[in-house]
Amino acid sequence: THAPVVIWYSPEMYAWMEENRSPEDEGFGPDDSPVPDGAIIVKEMFPAPASLCRDVAVEHLYPTSGAAFMVRQASASADGWFWGYQGWTEAYLDWPASNDGNTLPVSGFGAYCVNCHASARDNGTFSALDNITGTPESVIMFLDESVADIGLQNAPTQEAPSFHDAVVDPTDPAGRLATPSLGYLPDFLAAYPYPGDDTRGSDEPQLEARLMMPSQTYDHVYMPEHVDPATGQLLTSDQCLGCHDAGSTGLYFDMTAVDSATGSLVNLSPYATWGTSPMGLAGRDPIFFSQLASETQTFHADQVPLVENTCLGCHGFMGQRQYDIDQHAETGVCGSFSRELVSSVPWPSDAPEAANADYGALARDGISCMACHRMVLGEEDTAAAAKLAENACALERQELLNADMTGFGRTFTGSYLLGPSDEIYGPFENPVTTPMQNALDITPKHNSTIQEAELCGTCHTVHLPVLHNGETIAQVYEQLTYAEWAFSDYRSGTSPDGSLPHGAGGTPQTCQQCHMPSVNDDGSPTVSKIASIQEFSRSGETAFIAGPDAIDLSEREGFARHDLVGLNLFLLMMGQQFPDIMGIRTIDPMMLDLAIDPLEYTADQIIKQAANATATLKITDVAHNDGGLEATVTVENLIGHKFPSGVGFRRAFLTFEVLDDLGKVLWASGRTDGVGRLIDENDNPISGEIWWEEDCSSRIDGDARAHQPHFQVITAQNQTQIYQELVSTPGTGENPQCSHDAEPAGQLTTSFLSICTEVKDNRLLPHGYLPEDERIDIALALGANKEMAVDAGSTAVGDDPDYADGASKGTDSLIYRVPADALDGTPASVQVQLYSQATPPFYLQDRFCTAQGDDRDRLYFMTGHL
Repeated sequence: THAPVVIWYSPEMYAWMEENRSPEDEGFGPDDSPVPDGAIIVKEMFPAPASLCRDVAVEHLYPTSGAAFMVRQASASADGWFWGYQGWTEAYLDWPASNDGNTLPVSGFGAYCVNCHASARDNGTFSALDNITGTPESVIMFLDESVADIGLQNAPTQEAPSFHDAVVDPTDPAGRLATPSLGYLPDFLAAYPYPGDDTRGSDEPQLEARLMMPSQTYDHVYMPEHVDPATGQLLTSDQCLGCHDAGSTGLYFDMTAVDSATGSLVNLSPYATWGTSPMGLAGRDPIFFSQLASETQTFHADQVPLVENTCLGCHGFMGQRQYDIDQHAETGVCGSFSRELVSSVPWPSDAPEAANADYGALARDGISCMACHRMVLGEEDTAAAAKLAENACALERQELLNADMTGFGRTFTGSYLLGPSDEIYGPFENPVTTPMQNALDITPKHNSTIQEAELCGTCHTVHLPVLHNGETIAQVYEQLTYAEWAFSDYRSGTSPDGSLPHGAGGTPQTCQQCHMPSVNDDGSPTVSKIASIQEFSRSGETAFIAGPDAIDLSEREGFARHDLVGLNLFLLMMGQQFPDIMGIRTIDPMMLDLAIDPLEYTADQIIKQAANATATLKITDVAHNDGGLEATVTVENLIGHKFPSGVGFRRAFLTFEVLDDLGKVLWASGRTDGVGRLIDENDNPISGEIWWEEDCSSRIDGDARAHQPHFQVITAQNQTQIYQELVSTPGTGENPQCSHDAEPAGQLTTSFLSICTEVKDNRLLPHGYLPEDERIDIALALGANKEMAVDAGSTAVGDDPDYADGASKGTDSLIYRVPADALDGTPASVQVQLYSQATPPFYLQDRFCTAQGDDRDRLYFMTGHL
């Protein structure tokens, strides 16, 4: 990692070395005594090769590559060192953090440096008496793998970059990977007039600054030296990236591949692929936070604590969970995690919010490493975890959200329990434990549950209260992605507690096999080391390093990329164009410019998934006669659950076009305007596309629940086949009834906590979807209720045979019947396309009309310039 160095030791450090690190002390055993607090090591760094500096006295050398330093304070952190770096001409300050770059912290406890230093035999340092001026020298020789500046004849006097320089000093201040529109897009302004005080004019820079999320630099929570078993400690992902990002040693590049198209390296490490996935961005997702604003300001302003604590229990999982744990340990009462806490940062240090900075950092870190790798599932492990004090509030959450359920069902809506804070779980047997124990006081352990679909199912089965007039009147399922899989041909037929009724499907495949691929493009298993650390076998004659059995890693077959993508490309585009507003870094902190930027990699995976693994289209039975034109379109769902799935507002639609021999469109169903609204032949939005009056003053005939029905035959250009789920609020009468089979009586809603019943659900079913009675068997075996199986069915699809109970072939066929008098010309061909909309126009309009403040304005600004 380091350039050639001159190392300076404080008297306390040197005295310790004389006692513990003489040539006679060599070996793998522990040191006789710990490094004393206050001991200091300073490493002045120089450009390679070291021979350039051989004939210059050390006190006359210029450390143009900067200086790294270590200060011992064993009681402060698990590894016991304060780490820091300063450049030759510039002092790097972490606080206040800048949203230009959002770099890793330069100085502090819990630095990435442990990726090498945790491989020392003891005390986190390789310090030795060899090569120290004034002592008998036993010179250590290394193979020089650097590339020298051939034109440099003398000792360096000018600044030269080092690995440390590059980590802390990004080349592009804002780091944008794509350029947003300089002004609001005209079509956007026409569709969504600004609903609040108009601040879109000359003060756009000030508006942009106001909308910035806290810098990712602040997302830094490390392991303390001692952890109270009653509270445990969740850690931010920067405590993992030092080892589980590629290139972090600066010398070796495991977990990478060469991109065949560009020849560039692709960073396939867990940190890089996860960090720019929707999971990694969940704690900064502008769409989520605008939704939360709608929920708390308009839909359920009388239930704000319940709403925020429930919703942030998933999107801000670690912050909400740690806050609950700490509050319960201190007061005996679980906390109520708020949106305000998400924005807490440690600077200014005397500000009231600084005391909550760790909770904000953990929440903004999204569905982070420990959210999954400390999860406990299965009857036996759950029973043991239930005895841990840190799970008291998770058990309370289960009682609030899933009181009538048992077993796995109790964990829905991210309500699972955590294992002990000194353990972390992974898929591979016999993990190397020494580096993580030295760095974090955590022992990695094998647990096969992490490869099962239930790991995803606990969060992707969302069971929520129905809030109405300040009361909970029912509980319904907002999301059933896991259940849709468990009822499909892709089901594994097992859970952490054993076999499930009706066994495996015809083509069993877990969530991870699709969303965390562990095979290469040719289908062969991925083989790779799973970390980038200093290993004995690669470190030459490094002094006082741990033995090979303790730190050497083997390549693992089935190394999984943490891609974790669906089709939400808009979120990735926001990250690429507005990293300063989202507060994220775009350059990988370890690979730097040696690899494709992770946000670009993740976007590419979404595009590949859309093109190759989502759906197919087929046109058959095309006929043209005096009566007009007719064609049958068949869509086949290739994925293991409904399409679309996840949050209920996602939708997909078909665009069918009749063309003349010059490619002119003669007739079309599914046209769109400049903001993605579906329009007819006169460019007018079709029924269901606009929910609000232009000025947001009122809903447009909300009780009519206008929408596009499910079609088996389309005959007009104001009809479009939209695959979607639409839900309604409770009615206004006394004692409203809410369930899958309840008759809609309220308005269409995007509120997650107002879902009373379904109005429409014609989303494409997966292959081999089970009949309702068999779905009920599986739901009950999982500890859920009958409603889960019923709600996973379809709604308002009429007698369409493609949706008949238990008859799904994963397809939907419909006929386009075009009257002759509607064709303005002679048709020569027909074509069809399937589009996915992660954030449909009606959904965006509902955000802009039902929310206020920064979280609404942030989404408005970004989508208006995207």
